[in-house]
Amino acid sequence: MTASDALDTGRAAFAERRWAEAHERLAEADSAGGISPADLELLATAAFLRGRGEECVSVLTRAHAAFASADDAEGAARTAAWLALYQIELGDLSHNFEWVPRGLRLAAAVRDSSSVIGLVRLPPAIAQLASGDPVGAEARFREIGDIADRTQDPALAALALFGRGMCLTEIDDGEAEGMACLDAAAAAVSDGKVSPVGSGIILSTVVSVAHTAFDLTRAIGWTKVLDDWCRDQPELVAYSGQRHALRAALLLLQGAWAEAAAAAELAMARLRAGDYRAAFGAPYWFGEVQRLLGAFHSAAESYRRAGATAWDPQPGSALLDLAEGRVSRARDEIRRTASAVGDFARRHLLPAVVEIEVAAGETGAARAALRDLLRLGASASTPMFAAVRSHAEAQVLLAEGDGTGALEAARAAADAWRRIGAPHETARSRVLAGRALHVLGEPTRARAEFDAARAVFLELGADPALAELSSAAGERRGSLLTGREVEVLRLVSTGLTNRAIGERLSLSEKTVARHLSNIFGKLGLSTRAAATAYAYENGLV
Repeated sequence: MTASDALDTGRAAFAERRWAEAHERLAEADSAGGISPADLELLATAAFLRGRGEECVSVLTRAHAAFASADDAEGAARTAAWLALYQIELGDLSHNFEWVPRGLRLAAAVRDSSSVIGLVRLPPAIAQLASGDPVGAEARFREIGDIADRTQDPALAALALFGRGMCLTEIDDGEAEGMACLDAAAAAVSDGKVSPVGSGIILSTVVSVAHTAFDLTRAIGWTKVLDDWCRDQPELVAYSGQRHALRAALLLLQGAWAEAAAAAELAMARLRAGDYRAAFGAPYWFGEVQRLLGAFHSAAESYRRAGATAWDPQPGSALLDLAEGRVSRARDEIRRTASAVGDFARRHLLPAVVEIEVAAGETGAARAALRDLLRLGASASTPMFAAVRSHAEAQVLLAEGDGTGALEAARAAADAWRRIGAPHETARSRVLAGRALHVLGEPTRARAEFDAARAVFLELGADPALAELSSAAGERRGSLLTGREVEVLRLVSTGLTNRAIGERLSLSEKTVARHLSNIFGKLGLSTRAAATAYAYENGLV
């Protein structure tokens, strides 16, 4: 294929969003020498979407130099703006000190009818929001929106709406308007009005915002838009991992835990393949799946990986500490994080703050966190927030000894969770109802609540929740084990290796190891010798 043919094929593939072929053919034409700066822009975009961030920056830097050499101020300003945006996406903010002022300076020589004069203002507006000034940043995004309207650039208009929405969610009484802005930005993506990278930025962020806002309706709707957008581009690497991570978050809530685990695995695979955005979600949601299933060691490693990025792995990491009995550490972690974030993010953390403070015996601190949750959620009218609020109220009231109030709140929470289709959370609220009934001297009715919750936890494989339930119901530790786990424990006590146990039970060695890990976690043991002793002491052998 000649260089000219490769270039034509690459352009056509780019237009059809066939990113692998677009990247391959445009790179082939580039290696032959002499492609235009505009085609270098296409190659840079294709490289970014294929997970080749360093190549993208290198190629776009060459395009910028070519535009500058040709005295094309508009092209040079546009590439400077995108270099700043790409490096924000890649987590490299150091070079923005170079590209942002350069883009602004070049745009000063561009005609007023060009939307580039708005594009170059996006990176500094994003930086202002990230620095903790949503009010100032919102004014900047509003100006960019005015420029987009004047120059009739729908892609820039969508990014300006997106930026305004992100700012408004952080401003007092601005959440409703902010979510409406994010709705409009996501709709522009659905209508095909936004560039591929701009679409990925918008969609992968708005779904996360919906989860933070306890807005399940938007989380479901926006996840579908992101899912469809990625599915229509099967060769996409960038944003595809974040898509799977956010699907895992939704599937966890909906009780489809096997599918959630598969989605989390896919997210991690896409992260390894080069999806930069997945670094901010894939390890965390993979950790959440593992924590809820009781794979605590793996969950800790996932949260560690999440913490190595700009993502603070909370509340998952603190809840893992709580599940493993490190209550003081969990309390210190969650307090530190909650005190360091804005109101919007803190509201998302406060349910965990309540749970951990109650577990630590800090009833006054739990009541204060509940008041903060109610204050920050005063404008939130979503069904999911109603469930979260009632569950937190039940925990605090139970800690304060108000069985009647706790029962009423727990039942309200269970009903709310049931209506939105969240079985694990429904069962957790029923455990609270059972505990309240115990306080009220109604053990038979308490047992009914516990039994209903247990059935759900067993179906989901929610081992930590089963352990918590057995503690609440005053059960023996051995009753936590499934029939298969008892079989594995009996064979461990005979001195067999995992491989030999697997051969005896027709299981893989990996499955035996998982069962053994679950047994250790449920029984609070750490060695095979201790497990053997437990089996003999409790008549299992």
